[in-house]
Amino acid sequence: MKFTGTDTYVATDDLTVAVNAAVTLERPLLVKGEPGTGKTELARQVAEALGLPMIEWHVKSTTKAQQGLYEYDAVSRLRDSQLGDARVHDVANYIKRGKLWQAFEAEGKVVLLIDEVDKADIEFPNDLLQELDRMEFHVYETGETVAARHRPIVIITSNNEKELPDAFLRRCFFHYIRFPDVDTMRQIVEVHHPGIKEQLLTTALTQFYEVRETQGLKKKPSTSEVLDWLKLLLAEDLAAEDLKRDGASALPKLHGALLKNEADVHMFERLAFMARGNR
Repeated sequence: MKFTGTDTYVATDDLTVAVNAAVTLERPLLVKGEPGTGKTELARQVAEALGLPMIEWHVKSTTKAQQGLYEYDAVSRLRDSQLGDARVHDVANYIKRGKLWQAFEAEGKVVLLIDEVDKADIEFPNDLLQELDRMEFHVYETGETVAARHRPIVIITSNNEKELPDAFLRRCFFHYIRFPDVDTMRQIVEVHHPGIKEQLLTTALTQFYEVRETQGLKKKPSTSEVLDWLKLLLAEDLAAEDLKRDGASALPKLHGALLKNEADVHMFERLAFMARGNR
């Protein structure tokens, strides 16, 4: 099983090496990178390329590791016992299987995405160490042990918002998705907007990277945002010369697709004001 990218996902050589190394080692692949660089989409594309089903577990700030295994609904069981429901005699009726359980009991190999692991409490990764290492867990309410029929391909994403525990990192194969250079970005754009005019693309990407490299920017625009911006430029049928910025504004056309907070917008407005004052 070798991943080489897909027709709709441009995978760099180091990324394909990382995916295939994790598959060979049967270790979780921990993918870090700034938001919008395609970490979540990578898992979907790996599943598609390898012809495997995919199970997605999107982590939130309130998510607990136990939810990935199972949840026992004691309240519903108590209510049913008060109503005389016969279901109460089998505790299994009140156990909700989590994403890891679903992946473990799958009839064939699957891709399991644990998305944005750093959103949860710092103990979240540690609480999954044994389950991800041994690929099994114990259900205390029923006394059964759930073991993976087929070891899933586990892809874990992180936006680098907080440090992950060393014990967790030791069990993973790590890859950091660097922000694409201009040549790689051109390949990505060609996948999403095939046939875009060369002059428009060159001018747009020049402006995009100028925005990203502006000192003091609070939130740098990402790959997904430049694709949205280009989609708008094409929808408005703008040409390269339409993107030229005059002295009145340092903001690019349709900048709302690139700049996502007022501080960054005001900064570009100040830069334009200063440029006019120096004339």
